[in-house]
Formats: sequence, structure tokens, C-alpha cells
Amino acid sequence: MDGYTIIYGMLETALKQAGEESGMLLGQELSIELLDSLSTSKSSYFGGLDDGCFVMGVESGEAYSGQFYLIFSLRDAIVMSSILLGIPPARIQEKKRLSIIENDDIDAFSEIANMVNGALNTVFQSTLPNKVRLKLLPPKKYIPEIDQLSPEEPLPDGDYLMFRSKVEMPGQEMNHLDVLIPIVLGELFDPQPLAPEPEGPAEGAEAGASADEAAGSAVSDGPGVDSIVVLEDDEEHLQQMSELLTFTGYQIAEGSLGADLKELFAGRNVKLVMIGSYDADDRELAVCIKVNAMRQDSPPPIIMSAERWTRTAVLKALKYGARDIIMKPFNGDDVNAKVSRYCKIASV
Repeated sequence: MDGYTIIYGMLETALKQAGEESGMLLGQELSIELLDSLSTSKSSYFGGLDDGCFVMGVESGEAYSGQFYLIFSLRDAIVMSSILLGIPPARIQEKKRLSIIENDDIDAFSEIANMVNGALNTVFQSTLPNKVRLKLLPPKKYIPEIDQLSPEEPLPDGDYLMFRSKVEMPGQEMNHLDVLIPIVLGELFDPQPLAPEPEGPAEGAEAGASADEAAGSAVSDGPGVDSIVVLEDDEEHLQQMSELLTFTGYQIAEGSLGADLKELFAGRNVKLVMIGSYDADDRELAVCIKVNAMRQDSPPPIIMSAERWTRTAVLKALKYGARDIIMKPFNGDDVNAKVSRYCKIASV
């Protein structure tokens, strides 16, 4: 699967760490190695499942709101929980063969799952630019041809990114650990390049912001003054953002959300566009489309700020072309880090 290299790298590191830490807990060598990734759907995934599994929901909070899922083979869970409980090897093999799992096993397995979630938290928090908090939810057992799928169980209907890992333990035949991340959450963790805008008005951008309309005033790239364009209707916020950007050394071009972008971009090598809004509604989000049309071959990065963000607004902002978001009131360190990242300059 192309793309999502940030997620792949985070999972590769976190799962390797989780295997080592879980092995120490079990007193056994244990490895979890990320092998592959692909796109799937709930129906495709569970339709091809031959054996029982445990589905562990992970609630993602802070700036990355949603849930993703750790899916362990039921037989792997039986082996690991039984070892943790000190059950004799012969009995472990019998339980594994008959898929016998009891309350004590579930409690013990939850300890192992907590090790995995702890490793995920450590790596995600150190890698992602915004705050994230991952909380492990209680496990759900699913047995094909016995348990029924529903629109919400054992996880919601929809399209997912699937990251498959091989679990290995000496002397045991182990299976896979799969991580299923809804695509909308995956694009929050790891924003993807947007496909070219289709011809005609973009959804929700009726306020004169169709890609075709904006393209009519497109400006070709060329030499000019290195600049950052700041678009904001609130005069106080406009000044605050402009002052925060002085560390870049770039010229700051200010305008309202309805400003003439052709005029603002003229004679400038625009390194970044900052768009300020109140609640990131469709009119405000549509400015992203106009900005991207100004430099169709190589549009500048867009960072959008708002006082009120909803999950839908975040997804729309990314869809319309924003590379990142900022919460108002502005945090100077956050602005500095993100602007430095997209402008490829040293932060201060």
C-alpha cells in the first residue's frame, strides 16, 4: 500500500518494542515484526477470517480523535495468557486446540495488550506533531460462523488501513497481529497528498470558491520575495499571527479571507499560507481551494487555524488542501514548530 509511511514507521517501532517488553513480562522470547500494509474493509477482513480473534479497541484522543483496533488471534491470546498464568505446557496446547479461554485468561491477556498500547503511546506521542493519547478498551471476542457481525460490532463498518505483523515465540506456532485504522483517522495521523481537484464546484464551497473559478486567476510560479501569506478576518488574530511569524525572516503579506489572492501572490515566492477562521465552516474552508489554485503545479503548504474544531471540520480541512491545523488561541511553540517544519527552516 502506497503512502502512510509515518504510520508504518510508528507501528514498526512500537510493535517491535511491544514484543520485547511483552517477552520480558512472559519470561519468553517474543517478537512482533511488521510485515505489510494494505487497504481493506470490515466485510472483506472478517469475511476472510478462518479462526477466532480478540478485537481490542484503542481510543485516540486529543488532536487525533477516533478509534483504531488491535486484532489478535484467539489462539495466540490463549498461549500468551496461559504462559503468564503459569499453566503447564500440555494444558496450554489443549486449551489452544479447543479454543478454551476463561475469565482469568482474558484478564492476563489484557495485561499483554496493555504492554502493546503502552509502546504505541510512547512512539505516537514522540513522533506526531500534536498531542495524542491512546486508551485501550476492553477486548471483544469474535468467532466466525458463531458470532454475528453488526454495523458496529466487533468494530464499525467502513474502510480501513490494515497493518499486519508476524508474532513469533520459540516453540509455539503463532499467527498475526493486525492493526486496523479507519482511513479518516489514518489521514489525521498521516495526511496524504490530495488528488487533483475535479472540475466543477467543490462540495460545500458554493461561496464562489469552486476550483474552476479560482483557477481563472491562477498565477504562475516565478522568482519573487520569499513570503508567508496570512489570511484572517479578525484583525487582532491577524496581527498576532503576523508577529509570531517574524522569526522566519520572510515578508508577511496580510489579507482578509475574501482578499484578492492574485494581488497578494504577485511578485512573491509564497512559502506558506496561514488561514485563520472561527469554526472552519465551508466558506472559510473554501479559501484552501482558492489558494491551491494559485499555484496549481506546486501549491504552497497551508496551515489552517480555528477557535472551534470538530472532527468533520478537520477532515474537510485536509480534504480541501490544508496540510496542518492549529487551535486558537495561538500557542507560540506550536506555531513555531509547524511553520519551521513546512518552511524547512530551523525553529527558534
